Amino acid sequence: MPKTILITGSSSGIGKVTAKLFHEKGWNVIATMRTPEKERELTALENVLVARLDVQDHTSIHDAVQLGIKRFGKIDVLLNNAGYGAYGPLEATSIEKIRRQFDVNVIGLLDVTKAILPHFRQNKDGMVINVSSIAGKMAFPLGSLVSRN
Repeated sequence: MPKTILITGSSSGIGKVTAKLFHEKGWNVIATMRTPEKERELTALENVLVARLDVQDHTSIHDAVQLGIKRFGKIDVLLNNAGYGAYGPLEATSIEKIRRQFDVNVIGLLDVTKAILPHFRQNKDGMVINVSSIAGKMAFPLGSLVSRN
C-alpha cells in the first residue's frame, strides 16, 4: 500500500515541486493550498488530492486532514511548508503585518501539526517534517522580519 503525505503550501515553489516528486515516487499526495480552485497541474495527477487549507483557518485545517484520511485511509507524513516573508524596514512595518507573519509561519505550523497528531497517535506511526528558510540563518537587505521556524 502506498504511503500518503500531506503538504501545506503546495500552490508553488518547494511545496509544489515536493508534491510532484512524491507523486512520481508512487506516494498518495494531499497537496494543500489556500486557493485550490486555481490549481491545474496537480489536479490532473492520479493519486493527488488538491485540498483547501489555510494555516490561519482551523476549519480548513481539520477538513483537509479528514478529507485526506477519507480518500487515502491514512496519512503517514505531514510536510509543513506553508509560509511567507514580509520585507521592508522594521520601523515601517505595521504590527498587523508582523503578527500575520508570525501567525502563518509559527502558529499555523503548530495548528496543522496539532490537527494531525491524534491520527498519528491512533496509528502509532507518523512523521512531521518542517520546512524552514535560510533567512533564519543569514540576513538579507530589508529582511528584518524574514524568519521562518
